[in-house]
Amino acid sequence: MIVRGPATMMATEHRNERPATTARRATTKTPAPVLSESKRIGAELDALIGPAARGDRDAVAEILRLVHPVVRRYCSARMGSTGHLTVTADDVTQEVLIATVNAIPRYRDQGKSFLAFVYGIAANKVSDAFRRGKHTAYPTAELPDTASTSAGPEEWVLAFERRAATLELMKVLAPNHREVLHMRIVLGWSAAQTAEAIGTSPGVVRVMQHRALNKLRAELKVA
Repeated sequence: MIVRGPATMMATEHRNERPATTARRATTKTPAPVLSESKRIGAELDALIGPAARGDRDAVAEILRLVHPVVRRYCSARMGSTGHLTVTADDVTQEVLIATVNAIPRYRDQGKSFLAFVYGIAANKVSDAFRRGKHTAYPTAELPDTASTSAGPEEWVLAFERRAATLELMKVLAPNHREVLHMRIVLGWSAAQTAEAIGTSPGVVRVMQHRALNKLRAELKVA
């Protein structure tokens, strides 16, 4: 008969508990990282573009559903108050969606996400909207009962002058540097969101922004 002392019994119990502890640790999983909205939408679009290009109407409809809110947000931020324009942000958003549908059959993967491709279409359509001109008159059916608090002629002139001066200054930058500055400063996007939109990395976005701002500072010193 073998008599085990307290120390031997405790060691045996400890050995018996170890596999259960190990098993519990093994079943504990690290939670998967949550994708940002732009990355999530980009991943879904990249999965849909193949079927859509082959004529799957459901895939095309799903692409439009996904891109509509981000395109609308982009156009609104880029265009701001459009009372002085012949088109609205909603008009341009519709133009972007139509152009996207028309481009799907011809789309070819060139190393950028499809979402970056859509943002490229949106940037062009917004530029076209500003080039198409402005209202020359604001007819009203009758005189308002109260004074208007909106910007008057002087404010519009000053705003146009500031915008013209800014656009002229931005011409010294490469187009991709101008777009990065607009997304980062005007739209307030993060480096990750901007990188997803133009198809590069956040580090490259920060370098482009730094170089663009340095170039603008140098240009202002010369002027």
